[in-house]
Amino acid sequence: MSKELTKEKQVLNLARKAKILRIQDLTGKGIHPEHLRRLYQRGLLVRMGRGVYMLPNARISGNFSLAEVAKKVPRGIICLLSALRFHDIGTQSPSEVWIALDRKSARPQVETPRLRVMRFSEAAFSSGVETHKIDGVTVRVYCPAKTVADCFKYRNKIGLDVAIEALRECRRNRKCKIDDLWKYAKVCRVANVMRPYLETIA
Repeated sequence: MSKELTKEKQVLNLARKAKILRIQDLTGKGIHPEHLRRLYQRGLLVRMGRGVYMLPNARISGNFSLAEVAKKVPRGIICLLSALRFHDIGTQSPSEVWIALDRKSARPQVETPRLRVMRFSEAAFSSGVETHKIDGVTVRVYCPAKTVADCFKYRNKIGLDVAIEALRECRRNRKCKIDDLWKYAKVCRVANVMRPYLETIA
């Protein structure tokens, strides 16, 4: 077997394991990106966006768009409506993937899926982050309690009714503890806003 075919086989094996491949995934293993282009031209890989590929028949979950964004914007964290959807809280079904970035990060150049980029301060950005495996990709998502606090902080963008619904459902379904809600309410500086709603459900 030629070196070229061996490299292409390696790429396809990586695609089976990782589901989503970036050029960086190959260069780290000493494989030239040209192999991705060749496999794509032969229909053995499909292009998901600039420098991102996957197998055409790969089985993907309903949260695949979150995995795709995590690959394309590794410094981003899934937040607000997309985090609510991931945690199965409330009735929101966003058409965009909501991600948080710190205030110094450049805006990501991503064609698909559509992104809604939110800028968080350092304390709010780094608090309450969980990691989950989605379609073989490590995805960072804010925990339920932090997501609820974020909803109150950005209530002018998503609606106060959405924030209240998220809070009530989060507690009803025991997705988080009251202490955690208070903790993240203080981190997000919305303790006074959330207080009357927290006191009615405590």
